[in-house]
Amino acid sequence: MQRITVPPETTPPVEGHLRLGDPPHRPDAITVNSRHLSRAGRPWFPIMGEFHYARYPAAEWREELLKVRAGGITVVAAYVFWNLHEERRGVFDWSGDRDLRRFVTTCAELGLDVVVRIGPWAHGESRNGGFPDWLLDGGCLPRTDDPRYLALVRPFFAQIGARLRGLTREHGGPVVAVQLENELHDQPGHLLTLKELARRAGIDAPLWTATGWGHAQLPPDEVIPLFGGYPEAAWDTAHDGWPAQSRAHYFFGPGRDDDSIGADLRPGGDSGRDSGRVSGGESHLARYPFATCELGGGMYTAYHRRPVVPAADVAALALVKLGSGSVWQGYYMYHGASQKIGELSTLQESHATGYPNDCPVITYDFQAPLGEYGQFRDSYRHLRLQHLWLACDGPDLATMTLTMPPDAPADPADRTSLRWAVRSDGRSGFLFVNNHQPVETLPGHDGVRFAVELDGRTLVVPREPVTVPAGACFAWPLARRVGDCLLLTATAQPVCVIDAGEPVHVFTQTAGLPVELVFDAATVAGVEGPATVTTSGGDVVVRGLRPGPGCFLRVTAAGGGTAGVLVLDHDSALTATRGRLWGADRLILSDRPAVLDGDHLVLYGNDGDRVLIFPPPEPALETDGVFGVLPLPPQAGEPPAVVVEAVKEAGPARPPVIDPASGRASAPVDADFDAAAVYHLTIPEDAFTGDDEVLLRLDWTGDAGRAYLGGRLVADQFWHGPPWEIGLRRFRDEVLEHGLELRLLPLREDAPVYLSPGFRPPAYPDGTVLELRSATLVPMPRTVIG
Repeated sequence: MQRITVPPETTPPVEGHLRLGDPPHRPDAITVNSRHLSRAGRPWFPIMGEFHYARYPAAEWREELLKVRAGGITVVAAYVFWNLHEERRGVFDWSGDRDLRRFVTTCAELGLDVVVRIGPWAHGESRNGGFPDWLLDGGCLPRTDDPRYLALVRPFFAQIGARLRGLTREHGGPVVAVQLENELHDQPGHLLTLKELARRAGIDAPLWTATGWGHAQLPPDEVIPLFGGYPEAAWDTAHDGWPAQSRAHYFFGPGRDDDSIGADLRPGGDSGRDSGRVSGGESHLARYPFATCELGGGMYTAYHRRPVVPAADVAALALVKLGSGSVWQGYYMYHGASQKIGELSTLQESHATGYPNDCPVITYDFQAPLGEYGQFRDSYRHLRLQHLWLACDGPDLATMTLTMPPDAPADPADRTSLRWAVRSDGRSGFLFVNNHQPVETLPGHDGVRFAVELDGRTLVVPREPVTVPAGACFAWPLARRVGDCLLLTATAQPVCVIDAGEPVHVFTQTAGLPVELVFDAATVAGVEGPATVTTSGGDVVVRGLRPGPGCFLRVTAAGGGTAGVLVLDHDSALTATRGRLWGADRLILSDRPAVLDGDHLVLYGNDGDRVLIFPPPEPALETDGVFGVLPLPPQAGEPPAVVVEAVKEAGPARPPVIDPASGRASAPVDADFDAAAVYHLTIPEDAFTGDDEVLLRLDWTGDAGRAYLGGRLVADQFWHGPPWEIGLRRFRDEVLEHGLELRLLPLREDAPVYLSPGFRPPAYPDGTVLELRSATLVPMPRTVIG
């Protein structure tokens, strides 16, 4: 039996000490205390996703932001990269894809808040961290209060302020926070200077933030320190193994800091690969809520290190942060993008600009929940399920504090102890379990039961021991209200509450475990539905449930009120979207990713032949359980074939080139691609229908690839295992006119690069490998209903 005692009283949060927040007279004021944020007098749990507007076509922003919103993101964060807006000194460009004002306005129209990350130094794998080249040649000391540097920052901030005029909170706009700098760990005075300069430029918000990792010295009470954690680290060395520092993010605990993030750029720092623990010495952080801005939504590929990040790694890390006390989930990246090529140079981080990592010239896909061309990834579905829950229970969770079991594992190398924790306000709460971590599979745990001492009760869940399998991660409710009834325990994770005339509480089965609901008998008059209901002592125990669209119970409270309980199977829950549609609060189950746009339901792709909607809408002619069924148009026929012509074979494989400053392998340069294998791809005109996206999917193995249109580089990839996808919609006319030219380089068996174990080539004929197995088209049609 796993045991824990939750303290009966929680120490109240410290109030009024942070120089942050809206004026108190605002009816919708944003305020912050030492534990959580509030909005309009109610605890507020932001869910933030990074999306770089200037790295994505402006014509597609609205469509992509609708996807972001449908994934449960409520706040969009975006860097303002200085070198994208003032590549030449004194010549500013805020047009087209660089139109910050249009982007923020579009967010506002869709009900999304905005965090503007103004730098001036941003990083984001950008050249010089986002500084224009001319600034580094200006004879000043960047990222300090050097007057020569500040004189260059003022015009840039003034430009940002002009773009945001009328869009700040003071004027009813969506900008809720401003991030100063990034990864500046030893200049608290400079951060205050930047804050003052920004305000003078008209950039203002109730919340000011700064990245807090690496033991950052921040100006006390002036900014909220934001933290992060990644499943992998492309900035780590090419050693053959999982970065040790990432282990700590799969253990529950109060630690926030991670010395490894950005360590490769700090003087005297390293990647942290020899450290498996989140750093200690965090007592000063008790003055601030536990907030994040860089929970890894995936990971980029550096030339020397090319990890693959599965959805389970992303979802488990996010859940562990929730269980550990996070009150602000921020993902980097949530939406992938493409680096711009500037007028004067390429704009990616590289050895040539003094950085320890060589990045692709263009791709910044990041394996994010939404990809470089708007692709829906498995991680999108897994995070969306968490976000549906947070949209309902996030405000309560924000006030809850962490309680760790007395035998919690202390060693990040521990792979045998069960990892679990409780967040509670002393009356109710959530039990979190994580039995997943990347690369190193954790064993299953047999005979598991939890005993939680909470508010004078001992809550035992489940009633009978279960096996927690490898890979399981979930949150179970403790003493939570279902209508007017008290649900003491449940072996199912909350999803959302639908207003269907009565509240309908939606749960999902977790880890394949039998679903058991236990109610306080004093609050329940009856339970109706497909289940076995027994009374044991003072408890009403509900078992024998078969999760799915028809697993619906009606619970009648002792006072006569009713509430519904719908228990979904996990696969169905991963297809769930919620929103207001056709005049009602709806839950939508669809294998095709669903996006709500006003009274239109937009479905992407060809998967599945129906969509389930609860409560059933008028057009539904049939039902499945409590859901109405809307049939979908049949899948389109096979897409037209790509004509692939082999133009030239590859020359000898390029010998490894080692950057003397970092000791890491350097990426091929332009001249190296003269020896690449060359293919010409002809895309037929009937591949394009309307303005829907069409992906070119390349199944290949090699080292590095580039794609050109009429001699212009439009896409690239360091091969790391999964197929290379290129969205063709934005290049339609050029693709039809020129076709696409591929240049692919072979990978040497002795290449000093890291590849994830499951994706390493099985053989290297003659010491190298290069193979283009197929080039296919994958249409991404949109089905619009309503």
